Amino acid sequence: MKKLNRIKSVVAAIILAAAFAVPVAIAQSTDDGGRGRRGREGHFGRRGGEGRIFKQLDLTDAQKAQMKQIREDSREQIRPLAEQIRAKRQEIRQAREGGTVNEALVTQKLTEIAPLEAKLIAERARVHEQMLSVLTAEQRTKLEQMREQFKSRRGERKARKQTTSL
Repeated sequence: MKKLNRIKSVVAAIILAAAFAVPVAIAQSTDDGGRGRRGREGHFGRRGGEGRIFKQLDLTDAQKAQMKQIREDSREQIRPLAEQIRAKRQEIRQAREGGTVNEALVTQKLTEIAPLEAKLIAERARVHEQMLSVLTAEQRTKLEQMREQFKSRRGERKARKQTTSL
């Protein structure tokens, strides 16, 4: 029984990690330039590869070119991982069809997905660090301030949403 609870905990942790990592990987690994379902404007209202955030950071042309190259290189690393994860998730969906669940197969596929997601998260962190290294100290400070403002606004929206749903 303890082993079953431990397996459930591991599976829940894997699913939680996937809930955060996979959508980003899929968005970055699509053939539409990494814009995913958001259409032409991309995640940050991007047009021509430059988002609102980067516009606010006043990147030089050289910085923009470096960022573009980093994004392109990362897609080459991320795409195969995302495709493997997607295929294994499809196998899990198929294992659940017909009203019965093949728990052994689902557990096996989840344990195969976990290291792929770990690689994906590590790759995203590496890309993030590369992009930060392109920025000047002043730009990094400005970016951090923008993040804090975003977190604050998100917290306010969440609080409003909670009070209206009560």
